[in-house]
Amino acid sequence: MREELNQGLIDFLKASPTPFHATRSLAKRLEAAGYVRLDEREAWRVESGGRYYVTRNDSSIIAIKLGKRPVLEGGLRLVGAHTDSPCLRVKPNPELHKQGFWQLGVEVYGGALLAPWFDRDLSLAGRVTYRAAGMVESQLVDFQAPIAVIPNLAIHLNREANQGWAINAQTELPPILAQLAAGEAREFRDLLAEQLTLEHGVVADAVLDYELSFYDTQGAAIIGLSGDFIAGARLDNLLSCYAGLQALLAADADESCVLVCTDHEEVGSCSACGADGPMLEQVLRRVLPEGDAFARVIQRSLLVSADNAHGVHPNYADKHDGNHGPKLNAGPVIKVNSNQRYATNSETAGFFRHLCLENEVPVQSFVTRSDMGCGSTIGPITASQLGVRTVDIGLPTFAMHSIRELAGSQDLAHLVKVLAAFYSSHDLP
Repeated sequence: MREELNQGLIDFLKASPTPFHATRSLAKRLEAAGYVRLDEREAWRVESGGRYYVTRNDSSIIAIKLGKRPVLEGGLRLVGAHTDSPCLRVKPNPELHKQGFWQLGVEVYGGALLAPWFDRDLSLAGRVTYRAAGMVESQLVDFQAPIAVIPNLAIHLNREANQGWAINAQTELPPILAQLAAGEAREFRDLLAEQLTLEHGVVADAVLDYELSFYDTQGAAIIGLSGDFIAGARLDNLLSCYAGLQALLAADADESCVLVCTDHEEVGSCSACGADGPMLEQVLRRVLPEGDAFARVIQRSLLVSADNAHGVHPNYADKHDGNHGPKLNAGPVIKVNSNQRYATNSETAGFFRHLCLENEVPVQSFVTRSDMGCGSTIGPITASQLGVRTVDIGLPTFAMHSIRELAGSQDLAHLVKVLAAFYSSHDLP
């Protein structure tokens, strides 16, 4: 079971280099399990026992399983995660021709660790909008091959590199795509038109715009002398998306369940398809009873917000509170912050801890050091938007926001087990 889940995650990460691809991957798996796509522009007909999903912007997805038990009686069991990860996004007019090299200007998306992006084999993926036969269309593209690199400067020319180096995102991050002949220049949109033809057989009159990200072509892998770890890009937070999907597919048919995976968490979630936008409430209002009954359902519901937690690093253990250092392969972490950077309270934490104990899943707690700032996630945002009780949890991770992160190879199975138990639980607090 553990090995199968880990390999499934590795395959999912490979198929999901961007939020667009992650959403498409989730949708394909839901459709294979009998979920029906709902179009937000059309009228909906939903029924008890039905399975549905909705996407917005091609980068956020909500899956809903309506149970046999009346939703006014049992409420909703929601699991939330996010589809985006810090990365380098290509600028609208990116062409740079310097010293005979073709480079692309990039913008840093989210709070990325920049140093690990150097000397990696990079590819490019995302969404391209184009005109063909007078129509405006969009397609997802993925070059897959390593087409770019950001070479480091030799230490001989940067003697202070190991004493601390402030990376200039404007001047030091443009990846190199090719070496050009004297006087030669390349247009990025021409390259995208070629890729559309190669990947989709599309002959575009013009490439109008795009949202494209560089990514590391090295695939995720189980590593360590005893296979203790899983290393890969975008574990934050595609690991939680995948765990939520597996749990949803394993849930029984009695209770009503929701999986919500939204874009733009790494930049604040404030968008039409982000957790700080209207998407979740708008979708739920279309499938749940109206008016007073809707509020009653929400107050009978509970959200498990699943986003990676900071594992205690052996080289930097002093960065953690001494009593709250989550360990890899020791189970999911309940995240607590008295200043509401996490939405966990004693009731929701207690219920999640109860689920873990009942299902023999190890569980841990995380509180940041009192002299350090605390990050946040979709939990407080969704709680404030929807008014739903929430517990923030996640699997411990090293190198969060790096181009290659590290988690425990046993923890995915722990998380899927407790989330499946949550989806199937008959009594919420």
